[in-house]
Amino acid sequence: MVVTFGSKTGHVATIPLYGHTVYAEWYATICLPQVDSELCKQNCNRRFILHHNNMSFHTAHITKEFFELNNIELLVYLPYSAELSPDDFYTLPKIKNKLRGQ
Repeated sequence: MVVTFGSKTGHVATIPLYGHTVYAEWYATICLPQVDSELCKQNCNRRFILHHNNMSFHTAHITKEFFELNNIELLVYLPYSAELSPDDFYTLPKIKNKLRGQ
């Protein structure tokens, strides 16, 4: 399993899980710093607005602290609804376009 991040311009980072469960400390100390580093390689001055769901590790105190320390903005996310998944808006259309015609 992997955790993957994308932006409006395409793939940003993929972080392997190596068989462990995602939890807040891992997300805030390992995963998000890698994503931030990848984004900084592209352009350190650009705004980082994160759109994710309301999983417990996304809303944990340690995660919120990471966002504040790194000036990461959160896009407001409605309570879970399969019809409003971020993947439906961003990730899946990009994958479909890449695979079209193959």
